[in-house]
Amino acid sequence: MTGRTLALTARPYARRTLLALLAAGFILSFPGLALDASLFTLENLLIISPVILIGVGLTAGITASGSMGLIAAAFQGRDLRMIGLASLIGALTPVCGISVLPLVAGLLIARVPLAPIMAFWLSSPITSPSMLAITAGTLGWDFAVIKTLAALGIGLFGGLVTWGLTAAGALGSPTKDGGTLARIAGTACSGATASRVQWRFWHERERRAVFADTAYSTARLMLPWLTLAFVAEFFLKLYLPQELVIDWVGRDNAWAVPLSAIVGAPIYLDGYAALPLIRGLIEAGMRPDAAMAFLIAGGITSAWAAIPVFALVRLPVFALYIGLAVASSILAGWVSGLFLL
Repeated sequence: MTGRTLALTARPYARRTLLALLAAGFILSFPGLALDASLFTLENLLIISPVILIGVGLTAGITASGSMGLIAAAFQGRDLRMIGLASLIGALTPVCGISVLPLVAGLLIARVPLAPIMAFWLSSPITSPSMLAITAGTLGWDFAVIKTLAALGIGLFGGLVTWGLTAAGALGSPTKDGGTLARIAGTACSGATASRVQWRFWHERERRAVFADTAYSTARLMLPWLTLAFVAEFFLKLYLPQELVIDWVGRDNAWAVPLSAIVGAPIYLDGYAALPLIRGLIEAGMRPDAAMAFLIAGGITSAWAAIPVFALVRLPVFALYIGLAVASSILAGWVSGLFLL
């Protein structure tokens, strides 16, 4: 093992050690405040624990059953049919971000039209079974369901805009060189879960292992972020001036939704971490439609979602992706306001 490899391996441990030391220092310096923040965090984790279990179970079950292998079938047929199915699958399945790089690279190599791929790219980062459950537990079922429907609508909107542009002759040669696509597509995973769908996955040992691994990795992703987010929410409620929130994104500001989308796109936190923070902002006076715009814009433009797009397509297509993300999040915020305000 080289010195460079050792250094890279040691970095996560060094960060964890630093965080642990900072936390210990804060607890020793402010024991009362640390206790209040801990109790607040534990209480909220217990409250949403049922939906955490549901979300983790759904995500792991979909993965273990191999049903994600049906995604490629949605990209066959007429353009409008593909746009609709790609938007629906993106909004309802737990696949998004870097995990779809091989799949999308293969579709681009197969010359699948850009419009349904754009629809899938835009809808998939917004929600998933686990995100739906956590959103419901944090912000309520109305907000969670509207966010899921918004994901579907945004996929349709982005796909249709892209379809219109390509039909008019724009966005010629949208992808990067074929060698790059082939290398990425070549990393696609194989195995039992990719070859066929088995809804009763618990009958097969390999699929049970996939279920357990996926459940563990999903919970491992969600719980640390949620813990940090609830701690941040505690201090947000304690120190954030309510007047500032009301002035910028409150009910009396006509620009609250566009402002939230524009601000949310570049500074977005992890989706699970953002939810408790947004709840704190809503309780401080933030409009629900502005909160919706913030969450959606940030989800689509986060590094996890945007890096795969940047890796596969040329700059004009990536710019279109970012523009559609911000524009559609503003529209989603305005439409959601009809039901949430």
